[in-house]
Amino acid sequence: QVQLVESGGGLVQPGGSLRLSCAASGSIFRTDTMDWYRQAPGKQRELVAAISSGGSTTYAASVKGRFTISRDNAKHTVYLQMNSLKPEDTAVYYCNADFNGWSYWGQGTQVTVSS
Repeated sequence: QVQLVESGGGLVQPGGSLRLSCAASGSIFRTDTMDWYRQAPGKQRELVAAISSGGSTTYAASVKGRFTISRDNAKHTVYLQMNSLKPEDTAVYYCNADFNGWSYWGQGTQVTVSS
C-alpha cells in the first residue's frame, strides 16, 4: 500500500508564495505521472499541473507562468511552487500520483490567499 502526505499549505497574502510538497511512502517500484489538483468551495476539482515520469509538464491556463511543478523520483516526492498567488487560488490542493499501476490521492492541504 502507498500513502501520500501533503504539506506546505497555509494562509498567504495576495502576491505571496507557497511551496507544496507531497511525499509518498510504501512499496514503490514504478512511478508514472504525478499531479496537483485543487478544489474550491462549491466548485469541481480541477487539474492544476502535471509532470510525467520523464519530466514533461502541463499547467492549467489559470496558473501558467506562476506555478511550477517538479519531482524528486528518488524521494517519490512532487512539489508545487506557487508564486504571485491570487485570492482565486484559494482551495484545497490535492496531489495525485500513479504508483505501480494504481492511482493514489493525498488527503489535501488548504491554501488560502487573503489580505
